[in-house]
Amino acid sequence: MEHPEMTVGDLIDHLSAFDRGIALRLAMNPFFPMAHRLEQVVQATDEAGQPVVYLAEVRDPQSQLGHLPPEVAVALTWHSPVQAPPRRQRRTARGK
Repeated sequence: MEHPEMTVGDLIDHLSAFDRGIALRLAMNPFFPMAHRLEQVVQATDEAGQPVVYLAEVRDPQSQLGHLPPEVAVALTWHSPVQAPPRRQRRTARGK
């Protein structure tokens, strides 16, 4: 199944709902979700000769910020919501 690519206009529409001062990060790898800092936006031409815009992470080892918060992975539908297992009644020292 082919997914339509997000356009620059789509991204602008999505971002226009947020405060302009909020940090922008890139969520990567649905199977091991990580967050990355962004630094650059570059326009180029793809293999088919079509214009494309790339978002690039910071060129420094600290650009990967760590694991994506679980609620973000769930909102992206990369992970299923997880509920804590039900609590068992604790046993006493006498085994009751």
